[in-house]
Amino acid sequence: MAVGHMSIKKNDNVLVIAGRDRGKRGRVMVVTPGKNGVIVEGVNIIKRHTKPNPQKNIKGGIVERETSMSAAKVQVVCPQCGAATRIGHQVLEDGKKVRICRKCKGVVDK
Repeated sequence: MAVGHMSIKKNDNVLVIAGRDRGKRGRVMVVTPGKNGVIVEGVNIIKRHTKPNPQKNIKGGIVERETSMSAAKVQVVCPQCGAATRIGHQVLEDGKKVRICRKCKGVVDK
């Protein structure tokens, strides 16, 4: 499987567009380009049964945590127009390459 370019970066606000968490918004915590995956805060929660480990200070029990999901299931939310959008790229006059919103043509990068 060829790995393409990912237009989603850490700390982006995204909208989930597919799956059981469709419609939820959250912040991207981890991006894994090799697997084309993202981990979004508060989305795709799983229950993990963990054994107690006193050496690592881990309490046992059922732990809820986020797990990875496909980057194709999320869309970046534009900070200017607030809409979930596809991402375009543009080179500014000073030679800097930035990501832009396809709807309002605003710059997504800080």
